[in-house]
Amino acid sequence: MVNETHPLREFFTTLVERHYDNVGLHDAEISHYVANLLTDFCETDELFKLRNEDGRPLHDVGEMLMEADPVYGPAPSFDRERQVRKHIGDYALFCTGMFPESINHYRLRKQRLENMIDFMKAGKESYYIVSQFDLFEYAKVAPLFAKLSREFEACVYGLNVVKNELEVMQHPIARRTNDFIM
Repeated sequence: MVNETHPLREFFTTLVERHYDNVGLHDAEISHYVANLLTDFCETDELFKLRNEDGRPLHDVGEMLMEADPVYGPAPSFDRERQVRKHIGDYALFCTGMFPESINHYRLRKQRLENMIDFMKAGKESYYIVSQFDLFEYAKVAPLFAKLSREFEACVYGLNVVKNELEVMQHPIARRTNDFIM
């Protein structure tokens, strides 16, 4: 994992806070959480840390949802359900915000839109379920996940704005143009 004092963490914190404020998400706790998510997901091991019983990384949200089921699925406990649901929320937020084009990019546009909605529904629902774990060691963070669930669409939109700025930053011509304007 990227350590707490790494400059990348500060970079994402500044970027997310600015754009989340611009889109009307004035919540430092959500901004901080999302900035840390971006930093942590820079390492693919974090992005694909969920594994099935055979040790194979799970890349598909449907497989992740099945993995989260403590009654009919392989999740051995409700703690495992919470862990998997948290990752589903994080993964769905990251993919829909930063790489919306990657969501089922082999299908037609209409189907892609439906799959994007399903991804967002899975993420929002997963954060809501995590928020319901509100006892003992989870009591302090449960309200954050309730907010992430309520504001999921705004978080996705804000991340998409962050993504767009990162793309502009990668192109020297765009940077030079912005420098001339300012």
